Amino acid sequence: MRLGSIVLIVALCSFTAYYIYEPVPEEIEERWKLMLTNSFFRSLSHLADLCELLGLKDYMDVMYFITLAERVVPVSDEHVKVTEETFDGVEVVLYQPKQKGGDAELMRAVIYLHGGGWCLGSARMSPYDLLARKIVTELDAVVLSVEYRLAPAHHFPVPYEDVYRVVKHFLQKGVLAKYSVDPGRVAVSGDSAGGNLAAAVSQQLQKEPGEQVRLKAQALIYPVLQALDLNTPSYQQNQDMPILPRTLMVRFWSEYFTSDKALFRAMMANTHNNAESSSLLKFVNWSAFLPETYHKKYNYTAPAVAEGAEGAGVWTDGPSRSLADPRASPLLVPDSALRSLPKAYVLTCEYDVLRDDGIMYVTRLRSAGVEVTHEHYDTGFHGGLMFTVWPTDFLIARRMTDNYINWLEKNL
Repeated sequence: MRLGSIVLIVALCSFTAYYIYEPVPEEIEERWKLMLTNSFFRSLSHLADLCELLGLKDYMDVMYFITLAERVVPVSDEHVKVTEETFDGVEVVLYQPKQKGGDAELMRAVIYLHGGGWCLGSARMSPYDLLARKIVTELDAVVLSVEYRLAPAHHFPVPYEDVYRVVKHFLQKGVLAKYSVDPGRVAVSGDSAGGNLAAAVSQQLQKEPGEQVRLKAQALIYPVLQALDLNTPSYQQNQDMPILPRTLMVRFWSEYFTSDKALFRAMMANTHNNAESSSLLKFVNWSAFLPETYHKKYNYTAPAVAEGAEGAGVWTDGPSRSLADPRASPLLVPDSALRSLPKAYVLTCEYDVLRDDGIMYVTRLRSAGVEVTHEHYDTGFHGGLMFTVWPTDFLIARRMTDNYINWLEKNL
């Protein structure tokens, strides 16, 4: 009996170690903490796959547990006044420095858009709440965190339109005055899918001829910027990397556009482009826009284009048109649409499928004459900035946060 118990314990320990262990690159600090953290995400993903296979619950409904687990009720504290409001029909969480008496000086403001692949995440998650408070206290700034609607319940362009309405509302001179915000010191920022929305909104705003208030800066944290080529070197190098493997990023893209699983399968094979989107592949040609050091062993091959019956089927409806829409893929605009954009901060990570999206945008922005600060983390992984809460607090998250806020301090 005693021997049997020992064998059972050894077997369980061996299985646990086998499940937790992943071939995480040696360069990544706190590797075992990342493996342990990712084992939770993988377990939840496996459960989500099983529930969807059995018809019990959709994949993203199960994955939404991540959002619920970190949900907080934003409340005021001794330094920060927090209110939950509605701007043009969209929920927002507003963080303001508590006034110390006397006439309030005009402050800078950051409009922050949370990540989560347009399907997960919330302005009311603990990491975003902590980040907002840190920006408020260290910069004496107002932070507007947007609770945009999510896919798959609300496909593109709904999340984008929610964000755009909020930004347009906030940039009205009367609204800025109400919150003591300096009209010349407003930035839009976001991480991952939030970085996508921030870039798209920045592009759209500069097309508005009558816009009286212009953004001063855009800060994009490991942004996702294009859906046409899902086989860039970073997608290939990091296809099994923790937190955001290629399969999950492709699923986020497909769910953003449609619930039709045929698009997911085509995107996984990188055969989802149609005649309209294929004409825009020149804007995401990584062999032209990635520095040589990031090419590594990979050779460029243009994504296949769906033709014939396949191309005339599922790819001729809304999802097909969305592929070529720069509001979904900000990298798809010509250089002329980039020239008048505000100065930019772009954070990228080496071990992230989205690395090349950010680097290609840096190249194109600089070529268009936009002032860009590119901060690349050689040991970074996707989502790093948000791992600031125990027990998943990482040293790299602190460095990312400090450098990000330091840039805002100097440029906003």
